[in-house]
Amino acid sequence: MKKLDRKVKHKTTKAKKIKPKQKLAPPTPFEQYQQSLTQAELDELALFWDDMKSHVLMTNEENHKIYADFENALLYYASAGLPLTMALERLCVKNLGGFYARPPMLWYALDDAAKIYPLSMRHGQMSVFRLSVYFRHDVVPELLQMALTFTIKRFPSFATTVKKGFFWHYLDTAKRKYTIEPDIGIPCSPLQISRSGSQSFRVLYYQNRMSVECFHILTDGTGGMIFLKTLTAEYLRLLGVEHSIAEGILNTNEMPKKSETVNEFLRAEKAEEISGFLDKPALQMSGRISKTKPARVLHFKMDAGKLKEAAQKNNTTITAYMLALIFIANKSATDELKGTINIQVPVNMRKFYPSDTLRNFSMYCIIKLPIDDIDDTSSIIEEISNQLTQKASLDSMREMLNSTGQMVKLMRYVPLTIKAPVARAVYGFLGDITFSNTLSNLGVANMPPKMAQQIDCIEVLLGSATTSRASCGLVTFENTAILSITKMTSDPSFEETLFDLLTADGIEPTVEGSERYEN
Repeated sequence: MKKLDRKVKHKTTKAKKIKPKQKLAPPTPFEQYQQSLTQAELDELALFWDDMKSHVLMTNEENHKIYADFENALLYYASAGLPLTMALERLCVKNLGGFYARPPMLWYALDDAAKIYPLSMRHGQMSVFRLSVYFRHDVVPELLQMALTFTIKRFPSFATTVKKGFFWHYLDTAKRKYTIEPDIGIPCSPLQISRSGSQSFRVLYYQNRMSVECFHILTDGTGGMIFLKTLTAEYLRLLGVEHSIAEGILNTNEMPKKSETVNEFLRAEKAEEISGFLDKPALQMSGRISKTKPARVLHFKMDAGKLKEAAQKNNTTITAYMLALIFIANKSATDELKGTINIQVPVNMRKFYPSDTLRNFSMYCIIKLPIDDIDDTSSIIEEISNQLTQKASLDSMREMLNSTGQMVKLMRYVPLTIKAPVARAVYGFLGDITFSNTLSNLGVANMPPKMAQQIDCIEVLLGSATTSRASCGLVTFENTAILSITKMTSDPSFEETLFDLLTADGIEPTVEGSERYEN
């Protein structure tokens, strides 16, 4: 019997690679902070996070951002020596309301004026304005972010993104974390509204300055100022500055009122006549328009009492007085010898139709003077005052409303892709070259005494125009009036003349500003 040869296959065992022990990630700053807490404090914090779960019900990514902001705020409070119980009280999750727990539902049709803004935008140009408050301390970003997170729910028309419909743009609610940003760019830069879910406003900070920049279809100077003051109040509350709710400051934990998001243009009576958009071109300042817009920003800081006194000496208002100086400064900055200098002046429609609306409810008038008639303040102040009285009247505003309504009516059923070039041709071009300058006077910004003690001054800055070389915004806080100038050219003639005129009248402004954004 043959022996069967059997090949025995030896099973070889590969040597196992021994993985090195993974190093544990170092604890995060917040984990380190938790390790320093007592068990009672940890239990208190755990209850706080449990309560958060029912108030923040967005996507995991957005939820994570909100939680991270709370952690950063708690870390700041810990570094400042604030006990955990007091920190949690200031950051109480009830301040979130139901805003972050409910899906978005609201949307807002644009008013007639606002419908034209996005249509008339050229590439890189849109109507953006900035309101700034300067604190007597550097901004604490961790608390400013929480202030915005708590404040935005009170302003549902701000918690929106601009979207395209078939016939018109509209504002659509966007439930998300609204983010503050360091102020490192050029003021009033175009907002990227084309991105899905993008904010229609910015909150920026730099050293002791906090700024809010808004696209003009969202709100006007009045609505923007209420948002700025309410955000300021919430930020100071988080810093421990208690204050009472005053006029122009909303209680962030109250339900928004329907009257605050009303399109008031619908109830404003229109005239049969029309006026406004189509007009003869105005004289413009000379000088090359900067590719970077604005080319420079300047702030004329003035004693409000002296400014008022100078206006009273000329038997006129501060707005008319400043217009007179701006007319003369415009003339000094142009090589033209014939034509008309026109200055655009926004008009707050709430003075005719008292309203709570936080949406845009402003129109404008144009004050005109032939360049030959512009000599000195005393020779033009009476004519300017008369024009302001007449052109900023209710009757004139009704004519402007009719003009806007007629344009919207004509394009009502034209698809958006077709009507945009038409609006740019009619409004974006003709509307821009019909004025030489803009002066927007927001008047006096009041704050409760305890808040005012924390604030140095307030500014308003208008975004760049396409053709006119300078835009001016004026606002007064306490005894400081600040005229902010957005320059489109590096030619200094305009501001130098303005400085000399103010100094000659005993006002002696202090001038501050940026370096040139473009050489």
